[in-house]
Amino acid sequence: MEVKIKSFDVDMDVKTKGIEFQVRSPDGKTHHGDLILGKGNLEWCKGRTHRGKGKKIPWKKFIEWAESV
Repeated sequence: MEVKIKSFDVDMDVKTKGIEFQVRSPDGKTHHGDLILGKGNLEWCKGRTHRGKGKKIPWKKFIEWAESV
């Protein structure tokens, strides 16, 4: 996968809008979606889904899932 940061502030703290990662196929032709890391949750926006309309998961639930794998 090719993962790019779509926007990035110089300040390393996650701000209200969060950090947005663009996920594409290795050849760069297929846009799989965007992953937004925010203060309260992670949001996966599949394909061309816009921010706020994706699948959200709270950090606590994500951590529980990641530690169980």
